[in-house]
Amino acid sequence: MEPFEIHILGCGSALPATRHNASSQVIKIGNKQFMIDCGEGTQLQLRRGHIHFSFINHIFISHLHGDHCFGLIGLISTFGLLGRTAPLHIYADVMLEKIMKPQVEFYCKDLKYPLFFHNIDATKHAVIYEDNTITVETLPLKHRIPCCGFLFKEKLKRRHLLGDVANFYGIPAYMRQAIKDGADFTTQSGEVIPNSRLTRNADPSRSYAYCSDTLPCPANNEYIKEVDLLYHEATFAESEKERAKLTFHSTARQAADIAKEAYAKRLVIGHYSSRYEDEELLLQEAKEVFPNTQCANEGEVFHI
Repeated sequence: MEPFEIHILGCGSALPATRHNASSQVIKIGNKQFMIDCGEGTQLQLRRGHIHFSFINHIFISHLHGDHCFGLIGLISTFGLLGRTAPLHIYADVMLEKIMKPQVEFYCKDLKYPLFFHNIDATKHAVIYEDNTITVETLPLKHRIPCCGFLFKEKLKRRHLLGDVANFYGIPAYMRQAIKDGADFTTQSGEVIPNSRLTRNADPSRSYAYCSDTLPCPANNEYIKEVDLLYHEATFAESEKERAKLTFHSTARQAADIAKEAYAKRLVIGHYSSRYEDEELLLQEAKEVFPNTQCANEGEVFHI
């Protein structure tokens, strides 16, 4: 099975802290790499995690608060210094292009690679990226400014062809993809070999949902139902529930409620307020509702 990995580069919130970096993640699916958010310090975290810059071709920005995008102009500049030629695609609110273009023209005027901005509507659930193996969908969130999460989903996979059986029946190479797609095979003598004897079940399709920054959004549960891994912000403990509401954030318990209601398989919490010396209180509050909860930390990799 190909890798499906979530690399945590930063899981802190808006105020600088010594223990956590601003929000950023890299999602590795097979040989592809995607970035979600790009707060300050992201480049250093990429270096520390031995993540190759050049493999990142698509960056998804949840919203335009600085702790989620202040690292972007530096990363764009570094790509230029590294001699990048491959296109870079950035998906974000329409305002990001207006904000970034003057910066790019001033700091990165001689870029040798194409830079594309894709405007997304944070109020709607939609597919914003698709290739032959995955889709990326927006998840409308509730924050002080337009904000959306992202759902990465593998497409249905082909069945596995049994090599020894295929060789026994002499199945030619040009027919093997069709058989992986479910076709039967007819031998030269006219015998029909059912697909069930030629193949085994495909690997299950996997999924990952990113929800930060937001009040609880139960409306998204239909989209993230039974998601393999849910990353949900848990900025505050339950004792700060009113402050969470005022600032349009979630408590750890509320994040766990969402995971439980969506029948998620695993929950990872992050985007911690700098007021907490450690995340043990947040973790315990979430586990009371959803036991299969873990805390995000810089440098950690979650495998799906």
